[in-house]
Amino acid sequence: MGAVPRSHQPLAERLRPKTLGAVIGQQHLLGEGMALRLAFESGQPHSCILWGPPGTGKTTIARLMADAFDAQFITISAVLGGVKDIREAVEQAQSARDGLEQRRTIVFVDEVHRFNKSQQDAFLPHVESGLFTFIGATTENPSFEVNSALLSRAAVYVLQPLLTEDLQQIVALALSESVSTAIESIAVDRLVSYADGDARRLLNTLETLLVAAEQEKIAPITDAWLLKVMGERMRRYDKGGEQFYDTISALHKSVRGSDPDASLYWLVRMLDGGADPRYMARRLIRMASEDIGLADPRALRLALDAAEVYERLGSPEGELALAECVVYLAVAPKSNAVYKAFNEVKALVKKDGTRPVPMHLRNAPTKLMKELDYGKGYRYAHDEEGGFAAGERYLPDGIEATPWYRPVERGLEIRIAEKLRSLAERNRQN
Repeated sequence: MGAVPRSHQPLAERLRPKTLGAVIGQQHLLGEGMALRLAFESGQPHSCILWGPPGTGKTTIARLMADAFDAQFITISAVLGGVKDIREAVEQAQSARDGLEQRRTIVFVDEVHRFNKSQQDAFLPHVESGLFTFIGATTENPSFEVNSALLSRAAVYVLQPLLTEDLQQIVALALSESVSTAIESIAVDRLVSYADGDARRLLNTLETLLVAAEQEKIAPITDAWLLKVMGERMRRYDKGGEQFYDTISALHKSVRGSDPDASLYWLVRMLDGGADPRYMARRLIRMASEDIGLADPRALRLALDAAEVYERLGSPEGELALAECVVYLAVAPKSNAVYKAFNEVKALVKKDGTRPVPMHLRNAPTKLMKELDYGKGYRYAHDEEGGFAAGERYLPDGIEATPWYRPVERGLEIRIAEKLRSLAERNRQN
């Protein structure tokens, strides 16, 4: 099959830079003296992972690297590909290396985080042998999504969302490349805002507008007409991946920081960005447990109620219950005492091994067990003064009594701390 005629290619493909100097944005990597520019100028390609949001130039940089080193460029989509594609890439790389031209090969894996461990491992021997140079592109944090063995053999370059001025420059370039349709500056600003740092998204939206404007003989493109054509698609939204988790992190930290306004802002940002409200409800439940805990036990109940209300009402009505919950969590007294105690005990149990249950705490449902002293000497707390068996020991032998749970002086935990101090004093006196 021949090449797709340029006029039939998407605008984003037609405008893809052909040289490193034509790349707009990512100057922290591609500017003079910067890491990726030096890699291009070194004369020796190396395996790398390009990590960044969609539409920031990952595929473009990979292609330019292949051009710079006159290398065969093989693309594998981790969404659609598998081990068969890896095997075919290996065969093509061997043919290129052993052929008359003895060409290098660059294997570019788009969305490499979608490959499982065995698929990622399939690259390792060929990367190590130098058969080909591996370039992975990912929107996800490679620390979590890429095998450590593969990660250790590849440099990681972090791409940033394109700046407003970068996107404006791309619009100007697209208009000069396409039909001579004028666009109001306010409409350009809206397009740039909608793109949210994603050049591909910007160009795809712009191309849709240009085609529609030509069909309807609209000139110039106004902001009002743009909104009429694009409608709800024009509102900003948060993409998935790293930005998604950064935003939920901002929400969690705003709640923890007792800022109800910021907490509400980040909640709405996520809902507006298409986050599943059920996921948001689960996160609020987690915040109630982790950051408020027993300082205000009502917080957990309110979070559970908000989740139930959303299940009953759905969107948009049910989202108000989530908003009420996030404000309550933000203004509630904070305590991570139970969270810290749980993690400390979990770490102890993991390294300590299994200790036998003390005899006086064992269950004795049969006569034989009673004869073996199961439960012997146990003091029934309800029969003791104040419902407390002062001096009784409940931990296994060999484990020193440790106050893992340390209530904070906030909310209900003030009273809990007073109660624990009183009980500790009774234990000392016994």
